[in-house]
Amino acid sequence: MAHSSQLLTGPIHKALLSLAIPIVISQLLQSAYQLTDAFWVGRLGPAEVAAVSISMPVTFLVIAIGAGLAMAGATLAAQYMGAGRRDEVDKVSAQTLLMVLVMSTILGTCGYWLSPHFLTLLKVEPEVYSNALSFMHVSFIGVIFVFTFNMFQALMRGVGEVRIPLLIVLGTVLLNLVLDPLFIFGYGSFTGLGVTGAALATLVTQALAAVIGIGILLKGRHGIHVRLRYFIPDYSYIRRAFFLGIPGSVDLSARALGQIIMSFLVASFGTVTIASYGVGNNILMFVTIPALGLGMAISTLVGQNLGAGQIERASQAAVTGAIWGFVSLTLVGILSFLLAPQIIAFFVPEQPEVIATGAEFVEVMALTWGGMAIQVCITGAFRASGNMMNAMVLSLLSQWMFLFPIAFVLSKHTELGKAGIWWAFAATNILIGIVSICWLARGTWKHTKLTNQKQEVLHVTEETLRESDDQYYP
Repeated sequence: MAHSSQLLTGPIHKALLSLAIPIVISQLLQSAYQLTDAFWVGRLGPAEVAAVSISMPVTFLVIAIGAGLAMAGATLAAQYMGAGRRDEVDKVSAQTLLMVLVMSTILGTCGYWLSPHFLTLLKVEPEVYSNALSFMHVSFIGVIFVFTFNMFQALMRGVGEVRIPLLIVLGTVLLNLVLDPLFIFGYGSFTGLGVTGAALATLVTQALAAVIGIGILLKGRHGIHVRLRYFIPDYSYIRRAFFLGIPGSVDLSARALGQIIMSFLVASFGTVTIASYGVGNNILMFVTIPALGLGMAISTLVGQNLGAGQIERASQAAVTGAIWGFVSLTLVGILSFLLAPQIIAFFVPEQPEVIATGAEFVEVMALTWGGMAIQVCITGAFRASGNMMNAMVLSLLSQWMFLFPIAFVLSKHTELGKAGIWWAFAATNILIGIVSICWLARGTWKHTKLTNQKQEVLHVTEETLRESDDQYYP
């Protein structure tokens, strides 16, 4: 675990690395759920790939609506940790977990019953509808487990504990690697369930991860100790976290809605384009993980330093992280550009149309991924400081002012056709990267405080932090 003394003093590069490396590995492993599904479902055919592709944005929308609560809880936990108020960290964790459990139950139920209507609105083709509906139903049943484990991860990151979530993800991903082909294709007398089997394998492993996460929080051996009395609703905190989390939910919901609108646009070009877009999107999600992990590390580092009143160090962490993100995703983009056909073929072998179209998608957008990384990293700093509105506006700009309008115009009103969608991704990455840099440079985000502490109380010396860590982590 990266102790508070390590995050509040010493080289920023070292502090970022101590947080980012385990988070990135954990996120890479977690993305293996989607990649494993994509790999095995790709062996079933284009219609099955399209069923999963069309379902993912819808399920992500429902998850995104409640995700702002996790952001609020993690932000408060990080700032209270930096301020040395560990009792508040425990209470914040319990109250946020309570809200997440209630919210996920409501959203999962609504999503389950509304699934047919979503697919009808998307006007999916008949050969895709049945598998997509089944995949969505199982996914919505598992929403409560996704919410719970994501909340656990966010809270652990907030206090600087990044190893335990990594170990849990490693174990469940290895289990999923076994369950996925078994549930999809069957074995012996057990008949495979196809696309439904992919969703069911993920549900089982995510449920296991959620149960383990709650157990760790209740035992209190890794930085947070939630006690049963902390679960008694504290409506003043719930109201505060709710309004703090609303922009975060709008942020992710806008992104999810943008993906759904993009799915309408992509679906108008047929099943091959949907499948190509789905595989390309899976690759995009995978290659952005270094930036996402770095953004989470930045959130922890910025949050704790703001909580401790070390504003300039928090600013340095944000700038350093954004530079790292740009460099890392630019390098990944160059490699993906060079190997695009081989990467697509790995997921959809012996499907030349999908390989050609998917490779074009990757080649067009790959060299601009650095701009997207800048947005992700700067958004992490904004969220950590409590400026959820800034992060929300960046997402709204990205999805609704840049991506969809550009994609619609280029694909429907130029000779580019479906390639106009790919070029819209490239243009959006460049534009949002520039806007993010300009906003960060203004510096107004650095002066938000959430812990209601005076500056002189928040300042904690390295010696005090070490004594506190020694007591709390014997």
